[in-house]
Amino acid sequence: MKKRTTGHITRAALLSSTMIAAATAVPAFAQDGGEAASAPTGDNVIVVTATRREASVQDIPLNIAAVGAEQIEEQGLTELSDLLPFVPGINIVDRGGRQGNPVIVRGLNVDAIGSGDGNNDGGGTVATYIGEIPVFVDLKLNDLERVEVLLGPQGTLYGAGTLGGAIRYIPRKPQFGETTGSVRGEVSKFDEASSLSYEAGMTLNVGLTDTFAIRGSLDWTDNSGFIDYVNVVDQIGVTNPDTGAGLSRVKDADGEQTLSGRIAARWEPAPWFDATLTYYYQEADIEGRRVSHWRNNVPGLLDSTASVGRYEAAFRVREPNTITNDLIALEMVADLGFAELTSATGWSTFSDDGQRDQTNLLITLEYSYELFPGFTAFTREVGEEERINQEIRLVSKGDGPFNWILGGYYNRFDAAGSSSEFVPNYVQYVNQPALGFGLTDRPDALEYFSTARSRLTEAAVFGELGYTFFDQLTVTLGGRYYDYSLKAASTVDFPLFEPLSYTPLTLDQVASQAFDPALAQSDNGFLFKANVSWQASDDLLLYATVSEGYRIGGVNGLGECPAFDPNATQGACALAPGQQFGPNPTDISARDERQFSPDTTRNYEIGFKSTLADGALTFNGAFYYIDWIDPQLGSATVNANIPITVNGSGASSKGVELSASWRATDRFQLRGNFSYTDSTLTAFTPDLIRTITPPGFGSGFEDGQDGDRLPGSPKTQFSLFSAYNLPLDNGDGLVFNGSLTYQSSVLTRAGGRGSSFTLPGFAVANAAVSYEAANWTATLFVDNLFDKFAETGAIGTPQFNQTVTDFEGGTVYPRAFSTHILPPRQIGLRFSYNFGQ
Repeated sequence: MKKRTTGHITRAALLSSTMIAAATAVPAFAQDGGEAASAPTGDNVIVVTATRREASVQDIPLNIAAVGAEQIEEQGLTELSDLLPFVPGINIVDRGGRQGNPVIVRGLNVDAIGSGDGNNDGGGTVATYIGEIPVFVDLKLNDLERVEVLLGPQGTLYGAGTLGGAIRYIPRKPQFGETTGSVRGEVSKFDEASSLSYEAGMTLNVGLTDTFAIRGSLDWTDNSGFIDYVNVVDQIGVTNPDTGAGLSRVKDADGEQTLSGRIAARWEPAPWFDATLTYYYQEADIEGRRVSHWRNNVPGLLDSTASVGRYEAAFRVREPNTITNDLIALEMVADLGFAELTSATGWSTFSDDGQRDQTNLLITLEYSYELFPGFTAFTREVGEEERINQEIRLVSKGDGPFNWILGGYYNRFDAAGSSSEFVPNYVQYVNQPALGFGLTDRPDALEYFSTARSRLTEAAVFGELGYTFFDQLTVTLGGRYYDYSLKAASTVDFPLFEPLSYTPLTLDQVASQAFDPALAQSDNGFLFKANVSWQASDDLLLYATVSEGYRIGGVNGLGECPAFDPNATQGACALAPGQQFGPNPTDISARDERQFSPDTTRNYEIGFKSTLADGALTFNGAFYYIDWIDPQLGSATVNANIPITVNGSGASSKGVELSASWRATDRFQLRGNFSYTDSTLTAFTPDLIRTITPPGFGSGFEDGQDGDRLPGSPKTQFSLFSAYNLPLDNGDGLVFNGSLTYQSSVLTRAGGRGSSFTLPGFAVANAAVSYEAANWTATLFVDNLFDKFAETGAIGTPQFNQTVTDFEGGTVYPRAFSTHILPPRQIGLRFSYNFGQ
């Protein structure tokens, strides 16, 4: 059922041929190639570069978690949604590959989790780095040295500004003077799937000389999926989706095929200069959304005696999406003696092309679409992004009491996209004499077309200065000056009300359209950081930090609403401040629905790092309070209930984060973390939450209140991981490991208002046993051991369950309320083989 696209084959051939050519250039040999930066320094400590200098996690006076290559392989972590449950204070809303997975740091979120497609910024509260390049890619965790997660604003250390934290993927660098490699594979099956899932990959390092090396990796994932689309119409615009006739079941409709690869060349012509040029590529073909309609009231129309099941979706059309990421990165490091100079240059592109069911939105607007018994609408959304960034950084060297960092950053980001809604055969039905709408009967059935274009240019100067007193007390002050400008343009058209000659813009035309002066915004300012750390003993570090975070403003990508017309039947647009939107003189918009302003955070934190039991036990903790100023909040437009971002009056978050790692014996180790997060609105926020008022789909807004708990983040999270190593007489070994992650309940709307749905808390257990030989490892694993059904996000609310009636008196079932779910139990076998080591 699955097969590679031509683009996949071409990319795979290009990457693999480059790796093979490098391998055949020299005979295979193995030499000492130097240790990587994250090599273990003890049983529980790895070295990281989070503060731009090599240091162990235990010596860094900030809250940082580092997950090394050994742990990634040991736990079978393949993507960010697998890894982050083992990091305290951060939560990822796992929505599968189709929509993107928001990352929520310390409760900084007021979005209705589940809304939105193609999220390509991780939610906007974290900065994501691949090596030294700030770009968001939900990267597969292949051939990485480690992943570093920094909690709290990091704008004085990093070029990209951060509101709540930073995530760094650190790839393995090419190693000189050695030829090594590995191959890996996996086969598995979900309990609810009808077919197997596969993974295969290879890595090759070729040290051509003592100063030049090439390293490449190539991985292919074929995830079967496990969600069945149970009510897909056979003919769009002909089949009545609300009866049992003409419907089909599509098994495993959320499958995903991903090709990811990297090729890097490293050159060290002199002991003081090191340069690495890397090309990254990742393309994912996703077949559908990972959601469940089981909480909706849609019957299983193919079987009138059954309802939609837990691992079933009631969408009317298939929902494929292709997401492609490219990155070219050049990283150069020069040792100047007094300081280390780093230059990081990146050029990245992102594109997506997807289709989704749009019927739910249109019938709930009650604009007459529901009158057509055979009504089904679908949307095609295409987008492109291009980013060029440059960061230069000087980091002091030496053992004196002073240390400093000085850096500069430039980023230019261009984005363009369009959304096209199609309503096949709708016009022919409503233009018949009984209804007489008189709409334009377009051959392509294009009903709605919107475009959005933006260009962001930002620059920053950042740095830190530290001084150590008495070899124990260090005071660090940091600052960041930033300046950005944002230009944008957006349009909305309703072709059914336009002449037949109307032609929608191509994506190239969207990318070249003139910017709208009304959507231009710019800002500049200064952020600060102050940190005090005290090395109380060799085994105890105490610290306190005050730091500021910042996130730029943006536009919502909607056209401006025309002047209010009581006879208008369409209104998918954004209001300007003071604009009338209803028949009453008091129906005046108090907000700008087209754009939103920057928001900032001020983070107050105290923490400790401790090492006990002669290094066998580490125990770390942090306590924080965050004042969130002008928070960017998720809301909806007055017209058509389209998700938008607006600024609120204020919010805060406070909590505690604890983590520990214990090597109890040479054979047994235990890791765990715990976090408690209490995030709330701190001020009255008018018209925050769109509500549905039964009967029908009449709607209004509910205000956010001081003290309302923020949505999207559990109050309590914890995880445990244990591993036991059993040596065998032949020198090989068995490793038994298990993990447990837990999160408490999550709100989907601020304060549980506006018909909010509360996602129940859940715990998920994993288990595995590995046979480890000198050069190979085989692992039998079970993820979601007890087959827990867990919901991570929600689209809509239960109020969307209301039915409406078509023109012939038949029942029309809205299917706008659904939940994102975690995969069911998965049983599999993975294998890896290393050579040349």
